[in-house]
Amino acid sequence: MHRTIYESRFFSGLFRALSIVFLKLAGWRRVGCVPDLPKYVMIGAHHTSNWDAPISVAILFSFRIKAYWLMKNTAFRWPFRGLLLWLGAIPVDRTKSADVVGQMAGEMKKRAEMVLLLAPEGTRKKVTRWKSGFYHIARGAGVPVVLAFLDYRQKEGGLGPVFRPTGNFEADMGEILRFYSTVTGKRPERMGAAEIPRG
Repeated sequence: MHRTIYESRFFSGLFRALSIVFLKLAGWRRVGCVPDLPKYVMIGAHHTSNWDAPISVAILFSFRIKAYWLMKNTAFRWPFRGLLLWLGAIPVDRTKSADVVGQMAGEMKKRAEMVLLLAPEGTRKKVTRWKSGFYHIARGAGVPVVLAFLDYRQKEGGLGPVFRPTGNFEADMGEILRFYSTVTGKRPERMGAAEIPRG
């Protein structure tokens, strides 16, 4: 895995300070605690706006969470490739999603520590089903799922419960979706996931 901003004490400290100031000025409150776990899959919902990314990044830095995240490979072009890699992005070919699940599960299994951040909706547009890749990566790697969120109604963002997949896909997804049913995205009309994704 490539080196990221988190390996630089100066830049990671600087970005944390700037993130705390940004959240305060924007009126956002950080909630929850970082789980004492060496590795886990973190999901964030609901993803309905371009504002989700900067607020989420600020919350991650404020919590000092070293997270990797997946991004379509077409975005990794000059002059952005180096910056995206440094910020923790991992390029993926969305036409080979099955391979991505296996590769990321394998990567997490062989590393002593790793946090992988994923947006299960996969897009800012309204969807009726989430993508189930995060669940299968967690199951394949034998790691839990941390439920992160941005609630625009309360102006709260942070970390919710730690969920340990049981292998009963429908029951597990039902529990996860129940947690997010109380979270309001910036554009509520784009919130979806009313149905359990196909396993």
